[in-house]
Amino acid sequence: MTGNMTKAASDTGQMIGHGTWIDKLAYDLVCREQSLGRSTKILTVESGLGASGIPHIGSLGDAARAYGVKLALENLGYDSKLIAYSDDLDGLRKVPAGLPDSLQEHLAKPVSLIPDPYGCHDSYGMHMSGILLDGLDRVGIKYEFRRAAETYRQGLLKEQIHTILARSDEIGAKIAEFVGQEKYQSRLPYFPVCASCDRLYTAKATEYLESEGKVAYECEDAQMGGLTVAGCGHRGTADIAGSLGKLAWKVEFAARWAAFDVRFEAYGKDIMDSVMVNDWVSDEILGFAHPHHVKYEMFLDKGGKKISKSAGNVLTAQRWLQFGSPQSILLLLYKRITGARELGLEDVPLLMDEFNELEDIYFDKAKKTDNEARLARSKGLYMYANLLDPPEGPSVHVSYMLLVELAKIFTKDRTRQIVRRLLEYGTIKATSPDVELLVELAGRYADEFGRREAVRIELDAGSRQALHDVAVMLRSIGGGEAEEGGGADRIQRGIYDIARSNGISTKILFVLMYKIILGTTGGPRMGPFVADIGEENVAQMILEHI
Repeated sequence: MTGNMTKAASDTGQMIGHGTWIDKLAYDLVCREQSLGRSTKILTVESGLGASGIPHIGSLGDAARAYGVKLALENLGYDSKLIAYSDDLDGLRKVPAGLPDSLQEHLAKPVSLIPDPYGCHDSYGMHMSGILLDGLDRVGIKYEFRRAAETYRQGLLKEQIHTILARSDEIGAKIAEFVGQEKYQSRLPYFPVCASCDRLYTAKATEYLESEGKVAYECEDAQMGGLTVAGCGHRGTADIAGSLGKLAWKVEFAARWAAFDVRFEAYGKDIMDSVMVNDWVSDEILGFAHPHHVKYEMFLDKGGKKISKSAGNVLTAQRWLQFGSPQSILLLLYKRITGARELGLEDVPLLMDEFNELEDIYFDKAKKTDNEARLARSKGLYMYANLLDPPEGPSVHVSYMLLVELAKIFTKDRTRQIVRRLLEYGTIKATSPDVELLVELAGRYADEFGRREAVRIELDAGSRQALHDVAVMLRSIGGGEAEEGGGADRIQRGIYDIARSNGISTKILFVLMYKIILGTTGGPRMGPFVADIGEENVAQMILEHI
């Protein structure tokens, strides 16, 4: 789908790319670029990486979504690249929860000038950036990494900084008009790093010496998050092309967009004001049409609070990957972009099994549907969860919660014992490295979190009575009161008899039991499975549910 794309594909009923929101976003981006008359030889997308605290899955999501747009652009026939830009000149405003108190002495300093408290990187900023880059690498995202410290040292934003500072009066008035922030009417939107104390936010830029390309500043007390950080009183000048310093957020995005020819960048709703100002600066001050945007909402923890580096309620990609696959993270991030979502590790089993469902749809193994658009979107989502490089055939599917339940039982020689049970159940036909990896992931989950609460289901009187009878039967067998021939076969026969006596189908009764035990609608043969879990354990699950 190359060439002129200004007529919307939807007007002709043509599916865009793989039918997802990512494809539509890429299509709209190209149409906008063509309407602007700009070259589409290469379409650069950007993601900003915060380096002031521990990066979480939301931080990863920014880069992953940008990478999805890159892939969609390439699928439409355009060259594209992702710039992962680390703002490691950002100043440390507060010590994030869980980090050493010794960092207090470095407040207001650029994170690239703060020693790594763990001693494994050249700075605090690179330590934090490294965590996020490692997450990107682990899920397979390719990027061009750029650091703010090097960008400013090399003078790559020199032209943009000069233009912004030369027109700072105009910009200050516009910021006050747009967002009511008046401080840039009395100071420049630029923070030099004080040559005496290395602090950023205490160095107040007072004058731009345009002929010299330097900023005059004085280091004075600054308020940050309710704290007063003392300035050292130094007065000096900073070269915009050589000395360390950075533009304020209200204008820095625009400078990067123009310097790096960025055509797409997403943003969280928490920085809407900054993006609005930067769009104006890019368009009206720098003469560079701002990039195409999409706004996303933030991930929340299970308590409904915003996931925050400073608050310490972060969930990192590394933590998720202890229990889930890279595809499960990408599925989480690519399912949708709008709406706030609560997120926790209890979502891992759901996403692992949902990925299997999408794989069945992709390889036409699932139940057929007449909704062709939904089918196409599901297949497209599977494609993006595999970064548009899907396998040639489906993987072996085993319910994640089934593995968790088995892992709770078999704690010694776990992999061999569980694989043997899966073979006996007929769940798998042979072992493989993929199955053994799943057992390992689910085993870690079982060791740390145990059983997830079963999905709550509506029960009519007949189903409730049948389940009650099953629980009584299982307790009878588990209590050793069963007649000769008990165990797995007796459990299986007993369930059939109870379904018949209560006038419900055995299929419905089995589905209800799978939902209670595993949170799924199917699983291994019930008799042997219940025998492995323990009759009393399953009886208790059922009674708690009904």
